[in-house]
Amino acid sequence: MEKTLVLIKPDGVERKLIGEIISFYERKNLNISALKMIKANKKAAEAHYVEHAGRDYYNSLIDYITDGKIVAMVIEGENAVKIVRKINGVTDPIEADMGSIRGKYGLSKERNLVHASDSIENAKREISIWFPEI
Repeated sequence: MEKTLVLIKPDGVERKLIGEIISFYERKNLNISALKMIKANKKAAEAHYVEHAGRDYYNSLIDYITDGKIVAMVIEGENAVKIVRKINGVTDPIEADMGSIRGKYGLSKERNLVHASDSIENAKREISIWFPEI
Protein backbone atom coordinates (compact mmCIF):
# COMPACT_ATOMS: atom_id res chain seq x y z
CA MET A 1 0.00 0.00 0.00
CA GLU A 2 1.46 3.35 -1.06
CA LYS A 3 1.76 6.15 1.52
CA THR A 4 1.89 9.89 1.06
CA LEU A 5 2.01 12.93 3.31
CA VAL A 6 -0.65 15.62 3.25
CA LEU A 7 -0.48 18.88 5.16
CA ILE A 8 -3.50 21.10 5.55
CA LYS A 9 -1.70 24.41 5.77
CA PRO A 10 -2.52 27.26 8.19
CA ASP A 11 -4.96 28.95 5.79
CA GLY A 12 -6.99 25.74 5.47
CA VAL A 13 -7.11 25.34 9.25
CA GLU A 14 -7.97 29.02 9.83
CA ARG A 15 -10.79 28.86 7.25
CA LYS A 16 -12.24 25.78 9.00
CA LEU A 17 -11.84 23.55 5.93
CA ILE A 18 -10.27 20.55 7.69
CA GLY A 19 -13.35 18.32 7.42
CA GLU A 20 -14.09 19.38 3.85
CA ILE A 21 -10.52 18.66 2.78
CA ILE A 22 -10.35 15.28 4.53
CA SER A 23 -13.63 14.26 2.89
CA PHE A 24 -12.05 14.63 -0.57
CA TYR A 25 -9.55 11.88 0.25
CA GLU A 26 -12.04 9.65 2.02
CA ARG A 27 -14.53 9.84 -0.85
CA LYS A 28 -11.78 8.50 -3.10
CA ASN A 29 -11.48 5.50 -0.73
CA LEU A 30 -8.05 6.51 0.56
CA ASN A 31 -7.22 5.65 4.17
CA ILE A 32 -5.92 8.10 6.73
CA SER A 33 -3.49 6.07 8.81
CA ALA A 34 -2.08 8.93 10.92
CA LEU A 35 -3.37 12.41 11.69
CA LYS A 36 -2.41 15.22 14.04
CA MET A 37 -2.83 18.95 14.44
CA ILE A 38 0.38 20.74 15.32
CA LYS A 39 2.10 24.10 15.21
CA ALA A 40 5.01 23.59 12.82
CA ASN A 41 8.36 24.67 14.17
CA LYS A 42 11.07 26.28 12.06
CA LYS A 43 13.34 23.22 12.16
CA ALA A 44 10.64 20.89 10.75
CA ALA A 45 9.61 23.50 8.16
CA GLU A 46 13.20 23.92 6.98
CA ALA A 47 13.66 20.14 6.70
CA HIS A 48 10.39 19.86 4.79
CA TYR A 49 11.27 22.60 2.29
CA VAL A 50 15.01 21.79 2.04
CA GLU A 51 14.89 21.57 -1.78
CA HIS A 52 13.78 25.23 -1.91
CA ALA A 53 16.59 26.56 0.31
CA GLY A 54 18.36 29.52 -1.26
CA ARG A 55 15.47 30.49 -3.53
CA ASP A 56 13.97 33.96 -3.17
CA TYR A 57 10.63 32.64 -1.89
CA TYR A 58 12.14 30.22 0.68
CA ASN A 59 11.71 32.46 3.74
CA SER A 60 8.09 33.18 2.87
CA LEU A 61 7.43 29.41 2.62
CA ILE A 62 8.88 28.92 6.10
CA ASP A 63 6.93 31.87 7.50
CA TYR A 64 3.70 30.59 5.92
CA ILE A 65 3.88 27.00 7.18
CA THR A 66 4.85 28.14 10.71
CA ASP A 67 2.21 30.91 10.82
CA GLY A 68 -0.46 28.80 12.55
CA LYS A 69 -1.62 25.28 13.17
CA ILE A 70 -1.44 22.65 10.46
CA VAL A 71 -3.00 19.22 10.11
CA ALA A 72 -0.52 16.52 9.09
CA MET A 73 -1.80 13.24 7.67
CA VAL A 74 -0.41 10.03 6.30
CA ILE A 75 -2.72 8.81 3.59
CA GLU A 76 -2.57 5.30 2.17
CA GLY A 77 -4.00 3.64 -0.89
CA GLU A 78 -3.24 2.34 -4.32
CA ASN A 79 -1.41 5.09 -6.27
CA ALA A 80 -1.88 7.41 -3.28
CA VAL A 81 0.80 9.92 -4.33
CA LYS A 82 -0.69 10.59 -7.77
CA ILE A 83 -4.31 10.45 -6.64
CA VAL A 84 -3.79 12.88 -3.75
CA ARG A 85 -1.96 15.36 -5.98
CA LYS A 86 -4.81 15.19 -8.50
CA ILE A 87 -7.36 15.74 -5.71
CA ASN A 88 -5.36 18.74 -4.44
CA GLY A 89 -5.14 20.35 -7.88
CA VAL A 90 -2.38 22.51 -9.29
CA THR A 91 -0.85 25.19 -7.07
CA ASP A 92 -2.53 28.14 -8.77
CA PRO A 93 -6.26 27.99 -7.94
CA ILE A 94 -7.10 29.86 -11.15
CA GLU A 95 -5.54 27.01 -13.14
CA ALA A 96 -6.78 24.21 -10.85
CA ASP A 97 -9.65 21.96 -11.87
CA MET A 98 -12.81 23.30 -10.20
CA GLY A 99 -13.45 19.86 -8.69
CA SER A 100 -10.11 19.86 -6.86
CA ILE A 101 -9.45 21.22 -3.36
CA ARG A 102 -7.50 24.21 -4.69
CA GLY A 103 -9.98 24.80 -7.51
CA LYS A 104 -12.90 24.81 -5.12
CA TYR A 105 -11.39 26.59 -2.10
CA GLY A 106 -8.08 28.15 -3.18
CA LEU A 107 -7.70 31.92 -3.03
CA SER A 108 -4.09 32.44 -4.06
CA LYS A 109 -1.06 30.62 -5.43
CA GLU A 110 1.01 31.48 -2.35
CA ARG A 111 -1.52 30.40 0.31
CA ASN A 112 -2.76 27.24 -1.33
CA LEU A 113 -4.38 25.22 1.48
CA VAL A 114 -2.64 21.85 1.12
CA HIS A 115 0.64 20.10 0.48
CA ALA A 116 1.11 16.58 -0.84
CA SER A 117 4.29 14.64 -1.46
CA ASP A 118 5.31 14.59 -5.13
CA SER A 119 6.93 11.13 -5.13
CA ILE A 120 7.13 7.96 -3.06
CA GLU A 121 10.69 8.88 -2.05
CA ASN A 122 9.69 12.36 -0.89
CA ALA A 123 6.68 10.90 0.91
CA LYS A 124 8.99 8.71 2.98
CA ARG A 125 11.26 11.67 3.78
CA GLU A 126 8.37 14.02 4.61
CA ILE A 127 6.51 11.45 6.73
CA SER A 128 9.67 11.01 8.81
CA ILE A 129 9.75 14.78 9.47
CA TRP A 130 6.14 15.17 10.59
CA PHE A 131 5.65 11.66 12.04
CA PRO A 132 9.01 10.62 13.50
CA GLU A 133 7.16 8.14 15.70
CA ILE A 134 6.13 6.05 12.68
